[in-house]
Amino acid sequence: MTAPTDTPASTATTEDAATSTSGTGRLVALLVCSAFVVILNETIMSVALPDLMREFAIGASSAQWITTAFMLTMAVVIPISGYLLTRLPLRTVFIVAMTAFSVGTAVSAVAPVFGVLVLGRVIQASGTAVMMPLLITTVMTIVEPERRGRMMGTISIVISVAPAIGPTISGIILQSLSWRWMFLFVLPIALVALAAGARWVRNVTEPRAIPLDVLSVVLSAIGFAGLVYGLAGFGEAAEGDPLVPLWVPLTVGGVSLALFVARQLVLKDRALLDLRAFASPSFSLAIGLMAVVFAALFGVIVLLPLYLQNALELSVLQTGLMLLPGGLCLGLLAPFVGRAFDRWGPRPLVPPGIGLAAVALWLMTTLDVDSSRLVVVAMHVVMSIGLALAFTPLMTTALASVPPRLYSHGSAILGTLQQVAGAAGTALFVTLLTRQEVTSLAAGAPETVATADGLHAALLVASVVATVAFALSFAIRRAPEHATEPGEHAVPAH
Repeated sequence: MTAPTDTPASTATTEDAATSTSGTGRLVALLVCSAFVVILNETIMSVALPDLMREFAIGASSAQWITTAFMLTMAVVIPISGYLLTRLPLRTVFIVAMTAFSVGTAVSAVAPVFGVLVLGRVIQASGTAVMMPLLITTVMTIVEPERRGRMMGTISIVISVAPAIGPTISGIILQSLSWRWMFLFVLPIALVALAAGARWVRNVTEPRAIPLDVLSVVLSAIGFAGLVYGLAGFGEAAEGDPLVPLWVPLTVGGVSLALFVARQLVLKDRALLDLRAFASPSFSLAIGLMAVVFAALFGVIVLLPLYLQNALELSVLQTGLMLLPGGLCLGLLAPFVGRAFDRWGPRPLVPPGIGLAAVALWLMTTLDVDSSRLVVVAMHVVMSIGLALAFTPLMTTALASVPPRLYSHGSAILGTLQQVAGAAGTALFVTLLTRQEVTSLAAGAPETVATADGLHAALLVASVVATVAFALSFAIRRAPEHATEPGEHAVPAH
């Protein structure tokens, strides 16, 4: 009589495990798709500025706010996301984030004046800022350690590929349609994701009642917004006097950020952004190397289109298509890199990856007005392969180095770093390019040659920084197993 009793129980256990695995896979897939759509919008407007200038009769400095406002909002909201993910259920955060993104997308699509378009982008960014920390926190919570590399490889597709292919998608759309279609194309996808999330997303984290420290919110907003605004203004300032002297936002932002850090260290468990994650040497090193990777990625995303359009005199569509192979490499390699990380750890992947990216950057310093398009694509692909090898191991090592109760804060720190490092890399490279361009033009060089000279100067600095990062990358180690504290465990998906 025992056998008949055991068989159904065994079957039930197997079915429960399959259901749990299926639920986890479905939840992660939904969050990845949602995050990809929202992160894509960070760079999708980068090649639409000329169209906006014509339609709304505005100058370049005004049009740039379509990107600057998005970055500023991200910089303000992301540090708060750690608190939101600790305090609120996952499902609530997802619905609020996707609703904000959908509303912002709709407002942007029908904007009658430029100010309304900027407002729509701000609302969009408010939802976008929360999605990446939400995705990372969920994966770190529900996925067992031995499979995290594979899952984080999928997440790196969102972080690296979405911004990289944004200009390509916008170039294809703008070839035959209005810029409004960039929002109309995304809106139905966002609404479907919102509806699916309202049905499928479950609360896989355990909310904790933590009071909101208003002073921390104010200091964070002023600090990160001032820093990103100041950095983003360097490229514009290289061409003339900026609207606001850059030392003002940088100083105010720096002081506010210092006060914010001091405040978080005092608050400890009540911190808006728990900085005790940096107590782990593995987390600090991985985050530092990630900053270099982000700066290189976003810097090249800005520099190469300028070079291709102004030096090689290619169209917007041609530029977007030339950048596509590199973006595809980032996406296609990510899952394989994740599996390799699960098996071997970060050491066999990170140094070769950063080293390969450094080699590609050094090779790019040789580009001029006569360079072959195929050579440019090949260099970009080599750099993308190197970044793909480094992204997933660095991100997984960083977040696995902190205890589970700090997952939400660690992912918020990573998201904030992406914005600040991206702004810093863009500011540094564009400033170097612009200053050298101005110098070459003053010396009588043609505009195409001046742009190539500027690219050479910017990438020379990028190559040196990448070489230093390559040397430091040999110190990376797999996260210690004791990062999980007693009593903490992953919450299974249902």
